[in-house]
Amino acid sequence: METLRPLLMTYAYNICGSFDDAGDIVQDAYLKYLQVEKEHIRDEKAYLVRMVINLSINRKKQQQSERHTYFGEWLPEPVATELADGNIRRKEILSYSLMILLEKLNPQQRAVFILKEAFNYEHTEIAAVLDITAEHSRQLFSRAKKQLAEDENKKKKTSPAASLHNYLEMVHSGDISRLESFLHDEVALYADGGGKVTAIKHPMFGRKPVLALLTAIHGKYFTQAQTKAVTVNHYPAIQFFDEGTIIACVIFEMDDTGLINNVFVIRNPDKLKNL
Repeated sequence: METLRPLLMTYAYNICGSFDDAGDIVQDAYLKYLQVEKEHIRDEKAYLVRMVINLSINRKKQQQSERHTYFGEWLPEPVATELADGNIRRKEILSYSLMILLEKLNPQQRAVFILKEAFNYEHTEIAAVLDITAEHSRQLFSRAKKQLAEDENKKKKTSPAASLHNYLEMVHSGDISRLESFLHDEVALYADGGGKVTAIKHPMFGRKPVLALLTAIHGKYFTQAQTKAVTVNHYPAIQFFDEGTIIACVIFEMDDTGLINNVFVIRNPDKLKNL
Protein backbone atom coordinates (compact mmCIF):
# COMPACT_ATOMS: atom_id res chain seq x y z
CA MET A 1 0.00 0.00 0.00
CA GLU A 2 2.87 2.38 0.74
CA THR A 3 3.84 2.45 -2.93
CA LEU A 4 0.45 4.08 -3.63
CA ARG A 5 0.90 6.85 -1.04
CA PRO A 6 2.33 9.51 -3.43
CA LEU A 7 -0.52 8.96 -5.90
CA LEU A 8 -3.18 9.02 -3.17
CA MET A 9 -1.64 12.13 -1.59
CA THR A 10 -1.77 13.87 -4.97
CA TYR A 11 -5.48 13.12 -5.44
CA ALA A 12 -6.28 14.28 -1.90
CA TYR A 13 -4.17 17.45 -2.09
CA ASN A 14 -5.55 18.55 -5.45
CA ILE A 15 -9.11 18.21 -4.16
CA CYS A 16 -8.54 19.64 -0.65
CA GLY A 17 -5.80 22.20 -1.21
CA SER A 18 -4.21 21.19 2.09
CA PHE A 19 -1.14 18.97 2.47
CA ASP A 20 -1.95 18.17 6.10
CA ASP A 21 -5.54 17.23 5.28
CA ALA A 22 -4.28 15.07 2.42
CA GLY A 23 -2.03 13.16 4.80
CA ASP A 24 -4.88 12.63 7.26
CA ILE A 25 -7.19 11.44 4.49
CA VAL A 26 -4.69 8.90 3.14
CA GLN A 27 -3.99 7.60 6.63
CA ASP A 28 -7.72 7.31 7.32
CA ALA A 29 -8.19 5.43 4.04
CA TYR A 30 -5.44 2.96 5.02
CA LEU A 31 -7.04 2.32 8.41
CA LYS A 32 -10.45 1.75 6.82
CA TYR A 33 -8.89 -0.53 4.21
CA LEU A 34 -7.30 -2.73 6.89
CA GLN A 35 -10.76 -3.41 8.31
CA VAL A 36 -12.22 -4.55 4.98
CA GLU A 37 -12.48 -8.23 4.02
CA LYS A 38 -9.97 -8.43 1.17
CA GLU A 39 -11.73 -11.23 -0.74
CA HIS A 40 -14.32 -8.64 -1.82
CA ILE A 41 -11.65 -6.35 -3.34
CA ARG A 42 -10.55 -7.11 -6.89
CA ASP A 43 -8.33 -4.06 -7.42
CA GLU A 44 -6.54 -2.64 -4.38
CA LYS A 45 -5.39 0.53 -6.18
CA ALA A 46 -8.83 1.36 -7.59
CA TYR A 47 -10.43 0.71 -4.20
CA LEU A 48 -8.04 3.01 -2.35
CA VAL A 49 -8.24 5.74 -5.01
CA ARG A 50 -12.02 5.70 -4.81
CA MET A 51 -11.95 5.85 -1.02
CA VAL A 52 -9.43 8.72 -0.94
CA ILE A 53 -11.33 10.77 -3.52
CA ASN A 54 -14.62 10.45 -1.65
CA LEU A 55 -12.98 11.19 1.70
CA SER A 56 -11.40 14.25 0.07
CA ILE A 57 -14.77 15.46 -1.20
CA ASN A 58 -16.19 15.13 2.32
CA ARG A 59 -13.23 17.04 3.78
CA LYS A 60 -13.66 19.78 1.17
CA LYS A 61 -17.29 20.17 2.24
CA GLN A 62 -16.13 20.57 5.85
CA GLN A 63 -13.54 23.14 4.78
CA GLN A 64 -16.17 25.19 3.00
CA SER A 65 -18.40 25.22 6.07
CA GLU A 66 -15.42 26.17 8.26
CA ARG A 67 -14.58 29.05 5.90
CA HIS A 68 -17.30 31.17 7.52
CA THR A 69 -15.19 31.54 10.66
CA TYR A 70 -11.82 31.83 8.88
CA PHE A 71 -10.22 35.25 9.21
CA GLY A 72 -9.66 36.89 5.85
CA GLU A 73 -8.81 35.17 2.58
CA TRP A 74 -8.40 31.38 2.54
CA LEU A 75 -5.61 30.34 0.16
CA PRO A 76 -4.50 26.78 -0.67
CA GLU A 77 -1.46 25.42 1.14
CA PRO A 78 1.53 25.74 -1.24
CA VAL A 79 3.74 22.80 -2.21
CA ALA A 80 7.32 23.22 -3.43
CA THR A 81 7.35 21.63 -6.88
CA GLU A 82 11.07 21.88 -7.65
CA LEU A 83 11.88 19.22 -5.05
CA ALA A 84 12.23 15.55 -5.90
CA ASP A 85 9.07 13.46 -5.58
CA GLY A 86 8.58 12.10 -2.09
CA ASN A 87 5.22 11.77 -0.39
CA ILE A 88 3.41 13.39 -3.30
CA ARG A 89 3.69 13.30 -7.09
CA ARG A 90 4.73 16.92 -7.44
CA LYS A 91 4.58 17.04 -11.23
CA GLU A 92 0.88 16.22 -11.09
CA ILE A 93 -0.21 18.80 -8.55
CA LEU A 94 -2.26 21.67 -9.94
CA SER A 95 -0.93 25.17 -10.57
CA TYR A 96 -1.57 27.64 -7.78
CA SER A 97 -3.96 29.89 -9.69
CA LEU A 98 -5.99 26.87 -10.85
CA MET A 99 -6.25 25.68 -7.24
CA ILE A 100 -7.73 29.06 -6.36
CA LEU A 101 -10.08 29.07 -9.35
CA LEU A 102 -11.42 25.66 -8.35
CA GLU A 103 -12.62 27.16 -5.07
CA LYS A 104 -15.55 28.50 -7.15
CA LEU A 105 -16.81 24.94 -7.62
CA ASN A 106 -18.64 22.71 -5.20
CA PRO A 107 -16.57 19.71 -3.97
CA GLN A 108 -18.14 17.20 -6.37
CA GLN A 109 -17.67 19.48 -9.39
CA ARG A 110 -14.08 20.07 -8.30
CA ALA A 111 -13.41 16.31 -8.09
CA VAL A 112 -14.93 15.66 -11.52
CA PHE A 113 -12.97 18.52 -13.10
CA ILE A 114 -9.67 17.35 -11.56
CA LEU A 115 -10.19 13.71 -12.51
CA LYS A 116 -11.06 14.66 -16.09
CA GLU A 117 -8.54 17.46 -16.70
CA ALA A 118 -5.58 16.48 -14.51
CA PHE A 119 -5.79 12.68 -14.56
CA ASN A 120 -7.51 12.06 -17.94
CA TYR A 121 -10.33 9.94 -16.53
CA GLU A 122 -13.20 8.98 -18.82
CA HIS A 123 -16.68 9.87 -17.58
CA THR A 124 -17.45 6.17 -17.09
CA GLU A 125 -14.43 5.91 -14.79
CA ILE A 126 -15.42 9.05 -12.87
CA ALA A 127 -18.92 7.65 -12.50
CA ALA A 128 -17.54 4.47 -10.94
CA VAL A 129 -15.33 6.41 -8.50
CA LEU A 130 -18.03 8.85 -7.37
CA ASP A 131 -20.95 6.42 -7.58
CA ILE A 132 -22.86 8.55 -10.09
CA THR A 133 -23.91 8.02 -13.69
CA ALA A 134 -21.63 8.88 -16.60
CA GLU A 135 -24.22 11.41 -17.77
CA HIS A 136 -24.22 13.11 -14.38
CA SER A 137 -20.42 13.26 -14.56
CA ARG A 138 -20.64 14.97 -17.96
CA GLN A 139 -23.14 17.50 -16.58
CA LEU A 140 -20.94 18.28 -13.57
CA PHE A 141 -17.91 18.71 -15.81
CA SER A 142 -19.82 20.96 -18.21
CA ARG A 143 -21.05 23.17 -15.36
CA ALA A 144 -17.54 23.38 -13.92
CA LYS A 145 -16.08 24.40 -17.29
CA LYS A 146 -18.73 27.11 -17.69
CA GLN A 147 -18.06 28.52 -14.23
CA LEU A 148 -14.34 28.75 -14.96
CA ALA A 149 -14.56 29.68 -18.65
CA GLU A 150 -14.66 33.46 -18.28
CA ASP A 151 -11.59 33.71 -16.07
CA GLU A 152 -8.41 34.23 -18.07
CA ASN A 153 -6.28 32.96 -15.20
CA LYS A 154 -7.15 29.38 -16.00
CA LYS A 155 -4.80 29.61 -18.99
CA LYS A 156 -1.24 28.54 -18.37
CA LYS A 157 1.06 31.48 -18.00
CA THR A 158 4.78 31.58 -18.46
CA SER A 159 6.88 32.73 -15.54
CA PRO A 160 10.07 34.36 -16.86
CA ALA A 161 12.98 33.79 -14.50
CA ALA A 162 14.29 37.29 -15.27
CA SER A 163 11.27 38.92 -13.65
CA LEU A 164 11.73 36.95 -10.43
CA HIS A 165 15.46 37.75 -10.45
CA ASN A 166 14.65 41.45 -10.81
CA TYR A 167 12.21 41.24 -7.92
CA LEU A 168 14.82 39.55 -5.73
CA GLU A 169 17.31 42.30 -6.55
CA MET A 170 14.75 44.91 -5.48
CA VAL A 171 14.08 43.02 -2.24
CA HIS A 172 17.79 42.89 -1.43
CA SER A 173 18.35 46.54 -2.33
CA GLY A 174 15.28 47.65 -0.39
CA ASP A 175 14.03 49.62 -3.41
CA ILE A 176 10.61 47.97 -3.82
CA SER A 177 9.30 51.06 -5.64
CA ARG A 178 11.10 49.84 -8.77
CA LEU A 179 8.66 46.93 -8.83
CA GLU A 180 5.97 49.15 -10.37
CA SER A 181 7.21 48.54 -13.92
CA PHE A 182 6.80 44.77 -13.42
CA LEU A 183 3.18 44.93 -12.23
CA HIS A 184 0.19 44.51 -14.53
CA ASP A 185 -2.28 47.43 -14.47
CA GLU A 186 -4.93 45.13 -12.95
CA VAL A 187 -2.63 43.16 -10.66
CA ALA A 188 -4.30 41.55 -7.64
CA LEU A 189 -2.81 40.69 -4.26
CA TYR A 190 -4.27 38.05 -1.94
CA ALA A 191 -2.93 37.30 1.54
CA ASP A 192 -3.60 34.52 4.05
CA GLY A 193 -2.57 34.95 7.67
CA GLY A 194 -5.30 32.70 9.04
CA GLY A 195 -5.89 35.13 11.90
CA LYS A 196 -2.58 33.97 13.41
CA VAL A 197 -0.31 36.63 11.91
CA THR A 198 -0.95 40.04 10.36
CA ALA A 199 -2.34 39.98 6.81
CA ILE A 200 -4.87 42.01 4.83
CA LYS A 201 -8.38 40.65 5.19
CA HIS A 202 -9.57 41.34 1.63
CA PRO A 203 -7.81 41.19 -1.76
CA MET A 204 -6.28 44.35 -3.16
CA PHE A 205 -6.45 45.34 -6.84
CA GLY A 206 -4.55 47.76 -9.08
CA ARG A 207 -0.88 48.58 -9.66
CA LYS A 208 -0.47 51.51 -7.26
CA PRO A 209 -2.40 50.04 -4.27
CA VAL A 210 -0.58 46.71 -4.63
CA LEU A 211 2.80 48.43 -4.94
CA ALA A 212 2.09 50.52 -1.85
CA LEU A 213 1.11 47.42 0.13
CA LEU A 214 4.14 45.39 -1.00
CA THR A 215 6.40 48.30 -0.06
CA ALA A 216 4.79 48.53 3.38
CA ILE A 217 4.97 44.75 3.93
CA HIS A 218 8.65 44.58 3.04
CA GLY A 219 9.47 47.61 5.14
CA LYS A 220 7.73 46.27 8.23
CA TYR A 221 8.32 42.52 8.11
CA PHE A 222 10.93 41.43 5.57
CA THR A 223 13.75 44.00 5.62
CA GLN A 224 16.06 41.77 7.66
CA ALA A 225 14.68 38.45 6.37
CA GLN A 226 16.71 35.92 4.41
CA THR A 227 15.24 35.00 1.01
CA LYS A 228 15.17 31.98 -1.24
CA ALA A 229 13.78 31.70 -4.78
CA VAL A 230 11.70 28.54 -5.23
CA THR A 231 8.98 27.04 -7.43
CA VAL A 232 5.62 26.55 -5.73
CA ASN A 233 2.74 24.73 -7.46
CA HIS A 234 4.67 25.32 -10.73
CA TYR A 235 4.86 29.09 -10.13
CA PRO A 236 7.87 31.21 -9.11
CA ALA A 237 7.93 32.20 -5.47
CA ILE A 238 10.12 33.71 -2.78
CA GLN A 239 10.39 32.29 0.70
CA PHE A 240 11.29 34.62 3.59
CA PHE A 241 13.11 33.34 6.68
CA ASP A 242 13.80 34.74 10.12
CA GLU A 243 16.73 32.97 11.76
CA GLY A 244 16.07 29.83 9.72
CA THR A 245 12.30 29.75 10.27
CA ILE A 246 10.08 30.39 7.26
CA ILE A 247 7.78 33.36 7.90
CA ALA A 248 6.23 33.92 4.48
CA CYS A 249 5.96 32.60 0.97
CA VAL A 250 5.11 35.06 -1.83
CA ILE A 251 3.89 33.40 -5.02
CA PHE A 252 3.79 35.19 -8.38
CA GLU A 253 1.62 34.55 -11.41
CA MET A 254 2.95 36.27 -14.49
CA ASP A 255 1.56 36.79 -17.97
CA ASP A 256 3.38 35.96 -21.19
CA THR A 257 5.15 39.34 -21.20
CA GLY A 258 6.59 38.85 -17.73
CA LEU A 259 4.23 41.25 -15.95
CA ILE A 260 2.98 40.11 -12.55
CA ASN A 261 -0.82 39.80 -12.60
CA ASN A 262 -1.39 37.98 -9.28
CA VAL A 263 0.53 37.97 -6.02
CA PHE A 264 -0.31 35.44 -3.28
CA VAL A 265 1.17 36.10 0.16
CA ILE A 266 1.07 33.09 2.49
CA ARG A 267 1.81 34.01 6.11
CA ASN A 268 -0.35 31.48 7.97
CA PRO A 269 2.28 29.35 9.82
CA ASP A 270 0.13 26.22 9.39
CA LYS A 271 0.43 26.56 5.61
CA LEU A 272 4.20 27.13 5.62
CA LYS A 273 5.41 24.22 7.72
CA ASN A 274 5.57 21.71 4.85
CA LEU A 275 7.61 23.91 2.50
